[in-house]
Amino acid sequence: MATLWLTLLPRYPPPARLAARRTNDAFRARARPRGRAVRRISPPVPAVEAEPMSATAAPASAVRPLWQGRAWVLAGIVLSAFTLRTAVTSLTPLLDALGREFAFGATMTGVFGMVPTAAFALFGVATPGLAHRIGLERAALLAMAVAALGLLARGFVGDTWQLLAANAVALAGMGIGNVVLPPLVKRYFGDRVGTVSTAYITVLQLGTILPALTAVPLAQAAGWRVSLASWSLVAVAAALPWLSVLWMEARGRSAQARELARAHDRAVAGGDEAPELPAPAARGKVWRSPVAWGMTLMFGMTSLVTYSMFTWLPKLLVEAGGSPALGGAMVALFSTLGMISALTMPALAVRIANPFPIVLACVLCYLGGFAGLLLAPMHLTFVWVGLIGLGPSTFPLALTLINLRTRTPAGSAALSGFMQGLGYTLSCAGPLLFGWLHERSHGWVWPFAMLGACLLVLIVGGRMACRPRYLEDSW
Repeated sequence: MATLWLTLLPRYPPPARLAARRTNDAFRARARPRGRAVRRISPPVPAVEAEPMSATAAPASAVRPLWQGRAWVLAGIVLSAFTLRTAVTSLTPLLDALGREFAFGATMTGVFGMVPTAAFALFGVATPGLAHRIGLERAALLAMAVAALGLLARGFVGDTWQLLAANAVALAGMGIGNVVLPPLVKRYFGDRVGTVSTAYITVLQLGTILPALTAVPLAQAAGWRVSLASWSLVAVAAALPWLSVLWMEARGRSAQARELARAHDRAVAGGDEAPELPAPAARGKVWRSPVAWGMTLMFGMTSLVTYSMFTWLPKLLVEAGGSPALGGAMVALFSTLGMISALTMPALAVRIANPFPIVLACVLCYLGGFAGLLLAPMHLTFVWVGLIGLGPSTFPLALTLINLRTRTPAGSAALSGFMQGLGYTLSCAGPLLFGWLHERSHGWVWPFAMLGACLLVLIVGGRMACRPRYLEDSW
């Protein structure tokens, strides 16, 4: 998903260039003869430096109807985006019941919670090489097929380890999809990147919300096996358009098939099956830069808290006297607020030179929500969950800052890889440690204290990341 953000965000000239421009303007103003009427000049607006157009991107004059010649690709992108988080939020509302079914405790619940971030980190690194060998379209088909297999297998497991393995398979497919879908948007919708990107982000969030809302009602109506396995139907539906695209590009004779084949052939003309994925090699060492470490800490701690809440919020509310359905509904509310911040944060961040106050506001939202859930979980529950749902606004902020804190595509790619790879790895510890502390203390004070310590790390990372400076100046 972060790759998609990188295609949408503008670049701004370095601070030194802007400072020089302001200095020159001030000097010219002082040099004007006195007594002459001087027209007031607005402060200079940073000029937006255009991103290089991809080989497949169309100029504005060539914008065509969204469905024209690429309806199957659009269907594949939308259905695949919906699938990318179903393995996470369709499972967590049922973990308490599954713990009773398979006799596992809080620590194993934490293991289930850490698998998504581990899968996203691992396949975020491994997928580009796979896509270069087999192509983006085949990689998307493979992603949905693997996800469907894992989701379906969850309905036939007989013990804890089988359930863990089936969920890991599903998340492996989704990890592949995270990487290959954004370049497919760029390949086939170069003239509509903004529109399709917004649809992608919105549908991905809907695929996070709806499974959480329906997991418990489905389990009560038809059993937990049906509830877990039913989401494989969506993954199968997402695989069908990619089968159609591959067939049309290879053998189709219709106008749409010829258009898809031309788009594919233009993209791979250089012999690389996934030219949208690589970036120019970076000369610096990212790990030397405080910008990189700040971004990593902010991204990692946000992911840690987010997946801890995905995993443990339902159980916390059930132990406080709520129903499993309430737990699922609150996970859905938590995800809904994440969708709102994902759609609004980039536009806000590019207008603020130092967005550290946003980080502090997010931390305050977290702290208010944590205090409410700890002290009065069954009173104003939606308020506490709503506050916690606003906290992860630092996630899209971090993705936005990737371009705002780098000068070159090489720097953006290097920073994105470092931040997400190490950040997701750090976040794996969150759900597991939260569960271990709950199991040892038989309460929620120590788990929330751990999250509070993570928020301190987030503040430190946010301060380092938000200072207006560039990665390339310190690596």
